[in-house]
Formats: sequence, structure tokens, C-alpha cells
Amino acid sequence: MSPAPQTSRELSRDLGVSHATSVVVGTIIGSGIFLVPTEMMQAVGSAKLVYLVWIVGGLLSFFGALTYAELGALKPQAGGEYVYVRDGYGPLLGFLYAWTTFFISKPASIATITTGLVRILGTFAVFSFFSETFVIRPFPITYGQLAAIGATILISVLNYLGVKKAGEFQLIFTILKIAMIAGIVVVGFSYSAGSWGHFTGTYAGAKGGIAGFMAALVAALWAYDGWNDLNMVAGEVSNPGKNVPIALIAGVATVGALYMLMNAAIQYVLPSAAMAASPRPATTAIDLVLGAAGASLVSAGMALSMLVTLNGSAMSGARVSFAAARDRYFFSWLAAVHPRYHTPSMAIAAQAVLSILLLLAGGSFRQFFSLAIFAEWLFYMITASTVFIFRRREPAAPRPYRVWGYPVVPALFVLASGVLLYYTLMENLRNSVMGCLVILAGIPVFYVFSRLRRSA
Repeated sequence: MSPAPQTSRELSRDLGVSHATSVVVGTIIGSGIFLVPTEMMQAVGSAKLVYLVWIVGGLLSFFGALTYAELGALKPQAGGEYVYVRDGYGPLLGFLYAWTTFFISKPASIATITTGLVRILGTFAVFSFFSETFVIRPFPITYGQLAAIGATILISVLNYLGVKKAGEFQLIFTILKIAMIAGIVVVGFSYSAGSWGHFTGTYAGAKGGIAGFMAALVAALWAYDGWNDLNMVAGEVSNPGKNVPIALIAGVATVGALYMLMNAAIQYVLPSAAMAASPRPATTAIDLVLGAAGASLVSAGMALSMLVTLNGSAMSGARVSFAAARDRYFFSWLAAVHPRYHTPSMAIAAQAVLSILLLLAGGSFRQFFSLAIFAEWLFYMITASTVFIFRRREPAAPRPYRVWGYPVVPALFVLASGVLLYYTLMENLRNSVMGCLVILAGIPVFYVFSRLRRSA
């Protein structure tokens, strides 16, 4: 069946299965895999336990992706989690998700990615001026902040000009990213001084115990995070009933395999104590094998990886506020669709502005991002639970894909999300409570929009 004709008021279904899969893979693989092996080793202190954490984190992410695959095929609309929570639990909870995503989660995520990108580039001599101050009044702004703002604008403009352009960018550079990781794996295992004995090594200064395992699991899940972004752009995926599940399942499985291989290559080069001591284990490992030039290539690869993640994050985030605005529960101008490019143009622009404001605020955006961690897993848990609601409430609804292992798989993911929420709450009580307050602050705002909606 051919797709319905597009109008100037609708988004275009221009993302094929290869684009959709690249959104999953390219968004997940950011800087995490280059950094978290250190945190994981410091937490558990054993190479074997590090792999166990990677496996558990990968399975949890895969269970989440399987659950979201059914939801995305059932309700292939722009907004992803907002749509599922809205239809499952009502417009108030759906709005609170959109509220949190629009004002905190996505702008802080974009600001974090661009700042990390600038820091990586700043390790090259040609970009050493990034740390210098560009202006002092009315407040100091560095060249690095300007570069981060420039990257935000560049990617936002790309997404503004069409989801197909952004999708093709994502596909091409995700392929390059995969090739880079494969190259690191090959180089690592070619190291003449490498040893399989490193895989049985330990690190004496580890945190250890259940607390250490959970700390390592949180780090691993951060590295796996981003698989849910595809659902936010499901309204622009062609044949979503088929392509969304394929992209989610294939994408998360691919990332899991790449992560395990890359961690193995690093472990082959570095003993456990060296991995725990290195701020960037991949760079340290390649430096040992190829020297400084090889380490520079890894740093360049990290920058490329973060740019692709930035594109996926910017692409997905704007669709949430767009969907809420279309329901008239948010600012009406956010629902605008560009008549030529068929993109949520105003939502993309607003997201870019909020991200730039956080970048101008300097390091203070970190606090905003930490506030969003608790909210993120809270909404993962709530969203995944809607699969049970829809199965009971809409038993006859067309389901092009049904989650494997239902109800065990989604139940395990919901349970795991709850455990992580508890752990996050206990470990970071202040920021978790603040995150809850930020979410609750959206309640009076919802009723304002709800009243305006009724008046209209």
C-alpha cells in the first residue's frame, strides 16, 4: 500500500529501515563506550564482572527495545513515549513527560554532548584556543562555548531542512562510526604485548559488592541509553509497523555486540588496574599499540561519534513538544510544520534555543542534567508498563509486532527500571527529589493549557 499523500500540515515518512536503524545505533554509541569501562572496573574490580555487567545492561536495554517495538508499531506517531503515556494514563502524565523532555532532558542532553565534543576537540593543538575567553562582559564566554553553540546550530539547521537529510547524515556517519569501532577492535587484538590473562585480572581498589555492581550497571545503561529515541520520530518512519521493530531490535543487538568486542579489545591490551586508572581506556590502549598518532585518531573518532549522537538526539527531542502542542496541551506555535521541509520547524528551533541558553550558562547545565536522570528512568518504567494497559484495553487493535516473551520480558524491564530508580534515589537523594519537583512543577502548567484548550 502506498503511503498517504503528504500535506503542508503533516510530517513526511521519509526514514527507511536503514535510516531508522542508524538512528538507534548512532544515537546510542556516543562517548559512553570510550569512558565507562573505567567506572565499571572501579566499581566491580573484576574483568569477568565487567562483562557480566555489559551483558545484564545489554539484556535490559534489549528487553526495553522489544517492549518499545510493540508500542511503536501499535502507535507509530510523532512523540513516542508522550503518545504511549498519554493514551495509557491520560493527558496529565503525558504532558509531564513532554514538559520534562522539552525544558530539561533534551536541552541538557544536547548541551552535554556538544560540551563533550568541544573538550575532545580541545585535546588537539589546533583547537587549543577553545579554553580562552572570547568576551568577558556581560559574562565570560569562551571559544569552546561558541564552538558548542555552533555545533548545536549546525545540527539543528540540518534537521530543520528535512528529516531525510538528517537521516542520511545519520546513516553515513553511523557506518563510519561502526567502521571506527571495528578498527579499534582489530588494532587492539593485534597488540603483540597483549594478554588473554588480563581477562582474569582484578582491581583491588574497587567498590565491590551489590553497590559496586549497581554502580557499574548504571554506567553501562548510560552507555546503552538512546535506543528509545527512534520511537519519538516514528511518525516519520516509512512502514512503521515493520521498520520500527526491525530497527530497534537490530540496532540494540548491534550495539551490544560492538560494545562487547571493543571492551574485549581494550581488556586484551590493558590489565584491570590500568583500565581502572585510565580516564579514556580506548585512547590509552591505542596509544600503546600505535603511539600518539593512533590515540589522536581515537580522539577524532570520539568527536565523530558524539556528532552523530547529537544529530539523533536533536532529531528525536523536537517531536515530543511538537506532539504535545498538536494536542493543544503546549504552546500552539510548537505544532507548526514547515510547508516545504515537512519538519516540526518551530519545535526544532525552540529546542536549539534552550540548549544554547544552557551552554551560555557554562557548567551549571550539569545540575539540570542530573535532575533529569531520575525522571528518565521513571518515564522508562511508566512507558513500558503501558504495553499491559493496551493489551487489556485494546485486545483487537492491529499489532504488526508483539513483544517476544510477553508478559515476562516487559515485566522484567519494568521491574529493573524500578530497582534502578530506587538505587538512583538512595545514591543521589537531593537531585532525585529535585527531579521530582521539576516534574510536579508542570502540573499547574498543564491545567493552564487544559483550560485554554477547553476555551478554544
